[in-house]
Amino acid sequence: MRTKHPFWWLLASGLLLSGLTARAQQPNPPTLRHNVPLDSIRLSDPFILADQRTHTYYMTGTGGLLWQSKDLKSWEGPRQVAQPDPASWMGPNPMIWAAEIHPYKGKYYYFATFTNSALKIEAEKGGTLERRASHVLVSDQPAGPYRPMRDETYLPANKSTLDGSFWVDKDQKPYLLYCHEWVQNQDGTVEKIELKPDLSGTLGTGQVLFRASDSPWSRENPRTGPPRPNKVTDGPWVFRTKTGHLGMLWTSWVYDVYTQGVAYSASGTLAGPWRQEPNPITPPNYGHGMLFRTFEGKQLMVLHSHQDIKGRYHRVPHLFEVDLSGDKLVLGQAYHP
Repeated sequence: MRTKHPFWWLLASGLLLSGLTARAQQPNPPTLRHNVPLDSIRLSDPFILADQRTHTYYMTGTGGLLWQSKDLKSWEGPRQVAQPDPASWMGPNPMIWAAEIHPYKGKYYYFATFTNSALKIEAEKGGTLERRASHVLVSDQPAGPYRPMRDETYLPANKSTLDGSFWVDKDQKPYLLYCHEWVQNQDGTVEKIELKPDLSGTLGTGQVLFRASDSPWSRENPRTGPPRPNKVTDGPWVFRTKTGHLGMLWTSWVYDVYTQGVAYSASGTLAGPWRQEPNPITPPNYGHGMLFRTFEGKQLMVLHSHQDIKGRYHRVPHLFEVDLSGDKLVLGQAYHP
């Protein structure tokens, strides 16, 4: 996600988005590169699928482009893989944020945030926002192309949602996890909604799991008055430890420091209640993490580092070792394949 820092968002969003988003249908495809080290790739919200069928790592994220590797060291890409319907609400040239690829029942599903700047929705305190929503595309192959399914919308058209993720809960039903964006509701949430069995749409209405203000560690400096809870929820990623505890990674800010936290469900299901850990779990200026297992069996977290360079966000994927053997996630040392 990009609209992460509440105080500066209105001032800087145009400048920041220009360096961080890509369009689904570009006039010219990106230049294909070979043998690219991971730390040479600029990418926000990285996601890595370790695909057993092809024995290949596939990495995507904000921008909607795809990289692939056999060893996590050397990467090839980027390639365009998302092909949303230009006649849909997304329009012919949507921005794509925080893409994820999830294998499920023999197919591959592309969970991403799509933004159409030509369409406007209302903010709760007045004004308008670009229409933005989590959506799901499908392919028979991990490298795509990914195309629409039956339902044109997954979430209400008047609701600004982003950073969709996927989880099959203890009830064996599939769910879409997403954030209701703080720029609309002023206190960002993480929510769930049930997906249809073939993931082609949603069922029922969304349910709030927690709010940004529930976090004891996230803080916003309003520049006048005392510090207050941050408004931002970003990048939910659900996992289960070996002892059966259900956790969720998510990201916010501590003043101007991009920060990764974690919460745990007291019930062991998405329904919660979700209890926030008191402290962040990664070094400062890292966030939007997800977990995957290498083909050799090592559990890793991929997330991006965050650096503000003359008003532009510079973000690069990084790997950390992770221990899930106990009741809670323990972050290890940086991993260099």
